[in-house]
Amino acid sequence: MINFPSFFRIIETFRKNQWQILVGPILILIILSMMVLPLAPFVLDVFFTFNIALSILILLVSMFTRKTLEFSAFPTILLFSTLLRLGLNVASTRIIFLNGHTGIHAAGRVIESFGHFLVGSNFAIGIVVFIILVIINFMVITKGASRIAEVGARFVLDAMPGKQMAIDADLNAGLIGEEKAKKRRLKIAQEADFYGSMDGASKFVRGDAIAGILIMVLNIFGGLIIGFFQHNMPLSKAAQVYTLLTIGDGLVAQIPALVVSTAAGVIVTRVSTNQNVGEQMIGQLFCNSQVIFLSSIVLGILGLVPGMPNIIFLTFAILLLFLSWWLNKKKYQFKKDVLDSSKKNKLLKNSISEASWNDVELEDPVRIEIGYNLISMVNVQKKGNLLDRIRIIRKKIAQEIGFLPPLVHIKNNINLNGNSYQIFIKGVKVSQGICIFEKLVAIKTGRETEELPFKKVFEPNFLLSGYWIDSSFKNEAEKKGYSVIDSFSMVATHLNILISQNISELFSRYEIQKLLDYINTVIPKMTDDLIPNIVDLTTLHKILKNLLSEAVPIKDMRTILETLAEHAIIKKDPQELTSIVRISLSKIIMQKLFHGREIIEIIGLEPNLEKILLENLKKGNDAIEPNLSEVLLKETQKAIKKQKLIQAPIVMLVSHPLRFFLSNFLRKYFPELSVLSELEIISDKKLKMTNIIGNK
Repeated sequence: MINFPSFFRIIETFRKNQWQILVGPILILIILSMMVLPLAPFVLDVFFTFNIALSILILLVSMFTRKTLEFSAFPTILLFSTLLRLGLNVASTRIIFLNGHTGIHAAGRVIESFGHFLVGSNFAIGIVVFIILVIINFMVITKGASRIAEVGARFVLDAMPGKQMAIDADLNAGLIGEEKAKKRRLKIAQEADFYGSMDGASKFVRGDAIAGILIMVLNIFGGLIIGFFQHNMPLSKAAQVYTLLTIGDGLVAQIPALVVSTAAGVIVTRVSTNQNVGEQMIGQLFCNSQVIFLSSIVLGILGLVPGMPNIIFLTFAILLLFLSWWLNKKKYQFKKDVLDSSKKNKLLKNSISEASWNDVELEDPVRIEIGYNLISMVNVQKKGNLLDRIRIIRKKIAQEIGFLPPLVHIKNNINLNGNSYQIFIKGVKVSQGICIFEKLVAIKTGRETEELPFKKVFEPNFLLSGYWIDSSFKNEAEKKGYSVIDSFSMVATHLNILISQNISELFSRYEIQKLLDYINTVIPKMTDDLIPNIVDLTTLHKILKNLLSEAVPIKDMRTILETLAEHAIIKKDPQELTSIVRISLSKIIMQKLFHGREIIEIIGLEPNLEKILLENLKKGNDAIEPNLSEVLLKETQKAIKKQKLIQAPIVMLVSHPLRFFLSNFLRKYFPELSVLSELEIISDKKLKMTNIIGNK
């Protein structure tokens, strides 16, 4: 038995979501049917009207498209529209041959109207005008669009390796994620596919133009033969009827073909901007009042020459002169408004008002101050500007660390050198650098083949040397073994390093409150009984800051809160609770430090030295005896150098009670050193002491 409710549900789902997939097959079936089955004149009128409407729609969409890939379906649409016109030609030819002897209305009102419009009473003029239209379409528009598509496809394919390398460089620098890299690679592939398809699709239009001429010749001579020999029509009558029907049929097909060819030319000749074609043309052609004024002068001189159409030339000269005056007045008004605004601002600044809370300037958590030459780096109209890179950095840190860093404020500092920038953390300058806008940095990789003819640069923040090069020299530098990055990437990478180094300083009470609010939305009631009943907000803040200061991510807040809920009832010291939480997060810590390593190579402490340090800690001494401190620092420095030589992680293993104290002491001198407790080593991998401090 048929389940009617399920059947209707399937139909409803198909109607809402999947009807689009049938458009292509149905259109193909219609085109094939037109080529095989005879059509009534009224049906032919409907299809011809639809073809004209479709061509106008294609042209308008191409005119209002801002970027080429926004109309990536154009090559396929071009193929279908060409097939539709050819199918209509076949269907109309059949009707003309079958019913042409009955009169000029035999093939429908559309063909009759277009035939009368072009032919009138002179068939020779109609044939010549039709051939001119075909030649314009074939020799001018289609041929030019085809050549541009061919060159565009070649240039896109040649640029693909460089674009792929740029994506890989941004991915390796951490400026973009894997998902963003996939989208950019997909866009490059789509661009190459589009221009390659356009190169081939333009051949359809050229073939359609040739077919239009051949069909016209066949229709005229075939119609004369059929009308004269089969239907016994007078030769003049047959020539009149079949010529009018043929010209009308050709015109009603070639006008949409000409429109679609124009659309193809618009698509391949446009430059991708945030403006459509009309905005580009008006904005760039009629923007210079001086050019328009000179044009009006030239037209005025030509209008004064005897024998020329003086009135027309002088009329256009006056119109252009008026347009030039209007543009110049508009430009002058804009400058005046800017000047008045600056004067008002100056008066406001000079006026002394009573001090208020508005005069208080709170310090930004993170601030970049830039010189005047770098102001263009924060231009929001420019794709890939510094603001976009900073947003990417904040997202990357939020995904890796577990909280959203504060906003980065950018400020213009007129006292700085034009190409300088400074980075501040909570009002303290932590670093500075030099950046040359619109130039690239070719960094030495150790694989370079020769020196470059540019100014050398040594970046003290990254300890890298290289050259400031022009963007046109990028491919040449990459071929010679250099790694090339842009100025945006250099500043953004510098900021990324500094934020990562000071991440615990940026984790304030505001951030922890926002983090808890987010946890309550994702995991409801997770913190209801814990905060503030068991752990107050201040203690939780200290614990999380301790973890961040030792580069331990706090993404696994579920484990952190569950551990505190279990142990914070008895223990209240943030230091002890931090050590307990680290043990719970030991798998994350081990993965971060020893990912992909089968043998854990670490630095150890000589047992006697460890015993002395433990006794010192039990006595309540927060400081180490000076001589012992000096020996410990020297031995640790030697051990770190040895770890770097064997390319092993810079990690020290100590007993659990000693870990927090020793980590705080050594991290002041060696920020790259991680100190682990033996309780945090939860792994079945082999443990190897590569260096033992205090072993003589």
